[in-house]
Amino acid sequence: MASVTLTSQSLGIAGVLLLTIVTIETGGYYLTRVARGAVALTDFQKAFARAGHAHAGVFVILSLVVLPYADAVGAHGFWGWLARTAIPITAILMPAGFFFSSMGKGRTKPNALVALIWIGALFLAAGVLTLGILVLQAAA
Repeated sequence: MASVTLTSQSLGIAGVLLLTIVTIETGGYYLTRVARGAVALTDFQKAFARAGHAHAGVFVILSLVVLPYADAVGAHGFWGWLARTAIPITAILMPAGFFFSSMGKGRTKPNALVALIWIGALFLAAGVLTLGILVLQAAA
């Protein structure tokens, strides 16, 4: 079985990502307060709070998963940067879009910051396409 040694870039990214899990936990606590009725939100705001929290968790985990693949294929330069950082950037932008576009008392529809969700989706696509192509090239 082959082993992969993580690069210093991947280790640094992994360290930061692991620390962000504490903020995701804090968001989970906030959602328990929402569920208990301790925080007054509209149905729209509740849905966006749940979506933002879920996307943050999923994309942080996905970010950790892709790092060994980027190192295994020797990703470097711009493509290596994109393969390692696009998904963590998504983990910031998409949840921020859900949270910030739903802020404000009584809001029932998103404000213009909903665009962050779509910008995050572009980073996600760029990251997974880049790494997917690099992995397929390495397998050939």
